[in-house]
Amino acid sequence: MSRSFDVVVIGAGPAGYVAAIRAAQHGKTVACIDEWKNKDGKNAFGGTCLNAGCIPSKALLESSELLYRAQHEFKKHGIKTGTVELDLVTMQKRRASIVRQLTGGIAGLLKANKIEGLFGHGKLMPGKRVEFTPVDGEVEIIAAQHVILASGSSPIELRIAAFDGDKIVDSWEALEFDAVPKRLGVVGAGVIGLELGSVWSRLGSQVTVLEAMDEFLFMADRDVAKIAAQEYKQQGLDIRLGAKVSAAKVGKKSVEVSFDDKNGSQSIEVDKLVVAVGRKPHTENLFSDDAGIQLDERGFIVVDNECRTRVKGVFAVGDCVRGPMLAHKGSEEGVMAADLIAGEIAEMNYDVIPSVIYTAPEIAWVGKTEAEVKASGRAYKTGSFPFAASGRAKAMEQTSGMVKIISSKDDDEILGVHIIGPMAGELIAEAVLAMEFSASTEDIQRTIHAHPSLAEAMHEASLAVDNKALNYPNR
Repeated sequence: MSRSFDVVVIGAGPAGYVAAIRAAQHGKTVACIDEWKNKDGKNAFGGTCLNAGCIPSKALLESSELLYRAQHEFKKHGIKTGTVELDLVTMQKRRASIVRQLTGGIAGLLKANKIEGLFGHGKLMPGKRVEFTPVDGEVEIIAAQHVILASGSSPIELRIAAFDGDKIVDSWEALEFDAVPKRLGVVGAGVIGLELGSVWSRLGSQVTVLEAMDEFLFMADRDVAKIAAQEYKQQGLDIRLGAKVSAAKVGKKSVEVSFDDKNGSQSIEVDKLVVAVGRKPHTENLFSDDAGIQLDERGFIVVDNECRTRVKGVFAVGDCVRGPMLAHKGSEEGVMAADLIAGEIAEMNYDVIPSVIYTAPEIAWVGKTEAEVKASGRAYKTGSFPFAASGRAKAMEQTSGMVKIISSKDDDEILGVHIIGPMAGELIAEAVLAMEFSASTEDIQRTIHAHPSLAEAMHEASLAVDNKALNYPNR
């Protein structure tokens, strides 16, 4: 006799497990299926984000930044540390411990919410039936009133630089090196490539980043991208733009990477090569051919603004559908889907999804870039404030970067906020909230910010929009 649930979620990453919990909060019977398996062969909930992406990368970014600061900045604070050395084994154990704690926490959350957590493969069949293939046991058909597909994404592999798990690796394997590569190559100067490059550069690698595009950080505001490029260069990252990789030849001890740029055909030799050119939706064997699910030309599951697929009662959320591949975007889509299943009114505001790059300095933004606003034809005004003029940033010895605000000239609505500097990923939350409420620049101007604080930079940038900055010369 097959089991039946009100809601079956396939995928237990940030989109899937959150959807399952919200559905259970509505009193639904819920099963959450996931087939993730870590390098040690053990299954775990949490998907790429918790096991091989967001969380472990931030752990290493934090540890490597502390090492870098101890080696290069502490003396400015009057702190003598003597010889500071890297203990990579301990650093990696800490990363793995954090991952285990959080993935174990998700298992506990599922249990606390009376959700049936199932390890194995889930496949949508016609009639909202789910074929469940457990890790150990026989195939089972599970019936559902509603199904939420949250299968996530996987790294894009280049034919000319195929992963071998040793010298040419993906982002997950690049987090688990047991030794610091003397020379590290990174293909792709996106979020993942820059974060991984930063980690291993701080730990001692000579890092070369090859980016096919001529424009650095094309998705970010140009003023922010310019500062970022300068900062990364000072930190020792060798970022080569317009560098199109043509081959990667693996030798006994190294990889020869051939590429073409404005200077013609070139090559570099590295000990390890990380391919970080993006991710693709993971939909392989996710549904049968007659299940009714449609994919677009890029392989994403086709959904409407409420994440409904073409099949009534079947939703898809997270990285496997259109929009930015961000954990928080997927989580909110999961909440929306569960709320809609429960008959509530729910929606997603895709215009105010924040993006963060956790390098040092951090980069964060929400809304439109200045170029995008200009292209729209809407009259606008901008204001910025450098962290070099911030008392708190000076006290922290982290004065690189700025806050930039773009607002409309007609009604003063905030159209975009772009930050590069200390704690940018935290500071952006104020901008997201302001834009969610369609706030004006004046609203932030009239909001009292604590002194001294990094958040004052947001306040001063809002004043600068109208040439009223108090602690920095106006234009």
